[in-house]
Amino acid sequence: MLRVGLTGGIGCGKSTAVDAFRVLGTPIIDADQISKELVKPKSKALDEISKTLGSGLLLKNGELNRPLLKQKIFSDPKTLEQLETILHPRIKAEIENQISAINARNDYNHYVIVDIPLLVEKNYQDMFDQIIVVDCLPEQQIQRVSLRDKLSDSDIKRIMKNQATRAKRNNAATEILDNTKDKETLLSQINRLHKALVALS
Repeated sequence: MLRVGLTGGIGCGKSTAVDAFRVLGTPIIDADQISKELVKPKSKALDEISKTLGSGLLLKNGELNRPLLKQKIFSDPKTLEQLETILHPRIKAEIENQISAINARNDYNHYVIVDIPLLVEKNYQDMFDQIIVVDCLPEQQIQRVSLRDKLSDSDIKRIMKNQATRAKRNNAATEILDNTKDKETLLSQINRLHKALVALS
């Protein structure tokens, strides 16, 4: 079974692409969801975060205080490094567990997609046989995120600056989905790529 990583910058249309692959019957592993599951109350990862970054990051109900953590990350880059040291090995291990579970199924043997927003930034490339990047123009990213999330252009540009450059993402890709046009054009590319991946597997 082929391992396919899928990524894209903020506002590039990654979620639309993932939904389209899901409709085609492709198993999807969501790295963001794994990350959220890892820091549930009383989890080992959350306990380590609390010990490393301070118990003040826990709310009274034992959940992670995400707004406070975000503040700490923005004010101190070392906090982000410590957090990633705790989380990313666990995320990678859980991705492997979920791939193994899908591989063990008798009803599917083509390819699995792992949806990872920071695939390039956090060096997940070696985990995959193929890497799909959903791509659009930087000005389209700003426009789409502004409409979707009601963020200011300066906030969006700051997020983009913390992500890999467009060139670096595209250089890591084995396949680039061009999302500079309309949704139908993107879906047409996904249908063609799905057939190619099934054939390749």
